[in-house]
Amino acid sequence: MSGAGGAGERPRDGADRRDRQGRERGAARAQGRGARTAAAPSARRRAGDPARGAAYDVLRAVDTSDSYANLVLPPLLRERRVAGRDAAFATELAYGTLRLRGRYDAVIELCASRPAASIDPPVLDLLRLGMHQVLGMRVPAHAAVSETVGLARERAGTGASQFVNAVLRAASREPLETWLERIAEAAQPADDTTRLAVTESHPAWVVRALREALAGSGRPVAELEDLLRADNQAPQVTLVARPGLVEADELAADAGARPGRWAPTALVLEGGGDPAALAAVRDGRAGVQDEGSQLVTLALTGAPLDGPDERWLDLCAGPGGKAGLLGAVAARRGARLVANEVQPHRARLVEQAVAGLPAGAVEEVRTGDGRTLGADEPGAYDRVLVDAPCTGLGALRRRPESRWRRSPADLAGLAELQRALLTSALAAVRVGGVVAYVTCSPHLAETQLVVKDVVRARTKAGDGLEVLDARAAVLAVAPGIDLPERDDVQLWPHVHGTDAMHLTLLRRTS
Repeated sequence: MSGAGGAGERPRDGADRRDRQGRERGAARAQGRGARTAAAPSARRRAGDPARGAAYDVLRAVDTSDSYANLVLPPLLRERRVAGRDAAFATELAYGTLRLRGRYDAVIELCASRPAASIDPPVLDLLRLGMHQVLGMRVPAHAAVSETVGLARERAGTGASQFVNAVLRAASREPLETWLERIAEAAQPADDTTRLAVTESHPAWVVRALREALAGSGRPVAELEDLLRADNQAPQVTLVARPGLVEADELAADAGARPGRWAPTALVLEGGGDPAALAAVRDGRAGVQDEGSQLVTLALTGAPLDGPDERWLDLCAGPGGKAGLLGAVAARRGARLVANEVQPHRARLVEQAVAGLPAGAVEEVRTGDGRTLGADEPGAYDRVLVDAPCTGLGALRRRPESRWRRSPADLAGLAELQRALLTSALAAVRVGGVVAYVTCSPHLAETQLVVKDVVRARTKAGDGLEVLDARAAVLAVAPGIDLPERDDVQLWPHVHGTDAMHLTLLRRTS
């Protein structure tokens, strides 16, 4: 198939984009009449619609300012009064395009006969949006092309719109299955990792890391393709009914939600819906929280300890979801929670998350460095949660841009921080108390290796530590959940329908 050239290409030195009459040359002019839109000039769309425009602006914000789509899109939709089905369309368009960016770039390269990196970034984002409509959504090809070309004309000019038109028309001539075969054949080097990286839209290093994590966590490596595909599916909106504040049945009736698969506190909003519209969410009796996050939090609250059970610590509490659930359970038991967060703006989010808890449930929301808390308050807590900062490879469904931002170089610094935080938590817990080490990543360098290194170092230093049965603690919350026979727990989106949360439970014995 011949490629499309022209206005979307990054300028080359000495390049002239105008013909002898001084008119700008576009891809459609270079390609001939077949690449032109079929509509008469007077009937062609002059601009994209608000939903597509919002999705495009999210992609540009992610690219130019390292923004997170889940923080940019909701206020953008409210500001532009995009609601209902249009808001759902914009959300799927933005998130789906970000998740499948690698796949679409490979298709774009075949259609345009040039590297995606040589295309101007704003035009490349327009092409990605169009590709998701053509190959990833139930949008008729003619509408996907026409609407995206209109948006391109508005945002990038006539020449760019002609280039977008030519590339998207080329893509629309073949179904997704054919394109998957073609980009797999074109992948170099031609090995299984590279094939899965391009077809399932994950960086190759992430594919390798997830394969190793499956094997290291007791799951068949043959599940890798299912895992990658699960990462590319839009997650459902999951609510947490905070115990003692709202009953799950009551929240389900109010929200039009169904019970989650595992946690008794979890509810799934049918058809999405806006959680902020629910009174229980607005007043803090409920919240939005992945079911895997709920499971590991509840497992800590049920883990056996020796001695009193009165003071709990969330060491890295921002943005506050786990603190809200911990505080609700603590209140029912007469315990109190200290929530610590190093970032002031995230500490404010924690304050909002726990605002609906009973008086006395939260002793303090503080801003401080979790790495020094154990030295400052040795042996002061009965239960400690370390929800450590990580690569976020377990939440690629929810944070689709993370897969393109992270690199193997990030692991060394994060693992050092994770070791320091776990070491601090083990100092902060009293003898007989329990620490939960949690990450939203299955990467072995952030999970098992961190725990092994810290346990070895603390044992050499004279601390007595016992690895508890985290599997039993999770099964007590979610009977029947599929977990290999291991002391730690690794959840998976393709198996459990949750984020890929890791949990290790440690009890201090001396």
